[in-house]
Parts: sequence; structure tokens; C-alpha cells
Amino acid sequence: MKIAPILDCFNKNNIKNLLVHTGQHYDDKMSGSFFESLDIKSPDISFGIGSGTHGEQTANIILKFEKVCIEYDPSLVLVVGDVNSTLACAIAAVKLNIPIAHIESGLRSFDKQMPEEINRVIVDRISDYLFVTEKSGMIN
Repeated sequence: MKIAPILDCFNKNNIKNLLVHTGQHYDDKMSGSFFESLDIKSPDISFGIGSGTHGEQTANIILKFEKVCIEYDPSLVLVVGDVNSTLACAIAAVKLNIPIAHIESGLRSFDKQMPEEINRVIVDRISDYLFVTEKSGMIN
């Protein structure tokens, strides 16, 4: 959902991009319906990761996304949100010295019991560009 206006801007300005769908969210209500209703192009690459523990999901995405980065040599990796996919792609990119842009950075619950909070903090820390969605993000 968050990527739709970004892709629209890329397309209007002829900015070359590659849409990678990890498959962490695979249920139609969490994935497919958004692609259809927001008129998001079909992913260029789909991993089909599916369910698993946090560690399994993150590790599997890192392995697959690292290969994508090596093959396509992107000048920037843009990640959105706070899910395991966000963390995994950011880790793969930073290890390959590829700059990272984090959309929805700075959001905090300050509850380290939430896996998403851990993802947010780490991704913000390793990102080169931080794009916030609200005033609290600027403060954090």
C-alpha cells in the first residue's frame, strides 16, 4: 500500500525501478487486494517466502534479496514500513554497501517486546535516507 504513490512518481518521472515482493504477506487481504485496488504493477520479482519464525523469514529474505542486489546492482534500495522484509532487505543492502532509503522511518512504540519496533530501530540506524510520515518521526 505504501509503495503505490512512490511507484506512480517513479513512472511519471521515468525513474527505472525494480519491484521485489518478498511474499512475507501472502494472504490476498494483506497483499493481492492492495496490488489490484491501488493499481500497483505486478512485482518484477517474487520470493514467495510465506510463513515462518521471525528468524526464518528474515534469513530467507536476506539470502534471496542479496542475490537480487548482486545481479541488478541497484544504486539505491528503498524499503517501507517495519516488517521482517524491511529489515532483511536493509541488512542485505547495507552489507553490499548499497544506500538505503527507509520510508516511514522514525515511528516508535518504545516497546521492545514488539518485533516491529526492533525492525524500525535497526532499519533507521542503517539507512542513509530517512523519510518520515508524521511529526513524531522527525523527533525520533
